[in-house]
Amino acid sequence: MTRKTLAPALTHALALSLVLASSTAYAQAIHIGVNEPLTGAFAASGTYVVNGAKIAADEINAKGGVLGRKIELVIEDNKSNPTEAAAVAEKLITSDKTPVLMGAWGSSLTLAVMPKLADYETAMLVETSSSGKITTSGNPYVFRISPPSSLEAETFAPMVAKLGLKKVDFLILNNDFGRGAAADFGTMLKGKGVAVGLVETMDQGAQDMSAQLSKLKASDSDTIMITSAVDQLVLIFKQMAALGLKKRVITTGGSQNPDQIIAQAGSAADGTMHLTTFLPWFPEKTPNPQATAYFIGEWNKRGFQFAGVTESFRGYDGIRAIAQAIEKAGSAEPAAITKAFWSVDFTGLNGPIRFIKAGPAGKESGQSKPDVYLIEIRDGKVAVPTL
Repeated sequence: MTRKTLAPALTHALALSLVLASSTAYAQAIHIGVNEPLTGAFAASGTYVVNGAKIAADEINAKGGVLGRKIELVIEDNKSNPTEAAAVAEKLITSDKTPVLMGAWGSSLTLAVMPKLADYETAMLVETSSSGKITTSGNPYVFRISPPSSLEAETFAPMVAKLGLKKVDFLILNNDFGRGAAADFGTMLKGKGVAVGLVETMDQGAQDMSAQLSKLKASDSDTIMITSAVDQLVLIFKQMAALGLKKRVITTGGSQNPDQIIAQAGSAADGTMHLTTFLPWFPEKTPNPQATAYFIGEWNKRGFQFAGVTESFRGYDGIRAIAQAIEKAGSAEPAAITKAFWSVDFTGLNGPIRFIKAGPAGKESGQSKPDVYLIEIRDGKVAVPTL
């Protein structure tokens, strides 16, 4: 073969290799980091969120993915521990090269992650945490779809008079999640002329709350507001029944799993009220009934317990919001995705997902405003109280 005939052959081979390389790069999955508690105190909740995220990823990929590429979840266990959550975030960003994250369930976990987001200029979709600090501390890489306790309190405010609240005590987790809820609800209640009494605290791993409950029983309040995760709520309701404590109970933020409460606390949960951000028991009352029906159908197909739906939907909506941000960015680069979050706009399972600015000027975080509902456990079933 002469040099003259060799040159076109090499050129053709080079061109073919470039096309193949380009096609391979184009086909590479877009990685999304998922930082959730899969072991430890919050393991059940974190697992529900991850399972919801997987449903979203499968749905998106079945429709062609994002930017013509599949999305792939890189899931890591933060062990319900703030230090571990921060380490997981750093690993996902630096080792796994994920350009965007979702996490990290609890407020203390998310707050521990936030400095890493700023250090590496990588955005995180916050799907569950409710502490006000998350969107007011000046971190422009935070975009939250769950309501802060201040928004929860604001939504609950019109119900206060209808429920006839006169004096409220609090039983809360002794962390950012619990203390934030007590502060925000306490401020709102006082503004409505409701007296605020005791504020009893407990550790997230505590099993025996009898000392706190005895004080609350002796108080002259008519209502106890409780902020904790679902497993601990079950223990509290059983211990309240054993003590004969029969005051009105309203839970905030952490009570997203009434079905689990019913299954595990039994009659001890009857009459308790819970603020929730999703109504899977009444799909027709949700903002997007068709999407709700699809999600619940997929959840059931996979053999998951219905009780997990009330937490898992946040993982589902979180991944859908991230996917839309990537699509709008036209790129899987961290800076482009962060900027594109401000253009996200669709109806999630619990209301519109679009981000408004929160926090100090120039360093605003994004906060969406989901719907908040009050439900009641009545005769072992979930009901919407008539107010």
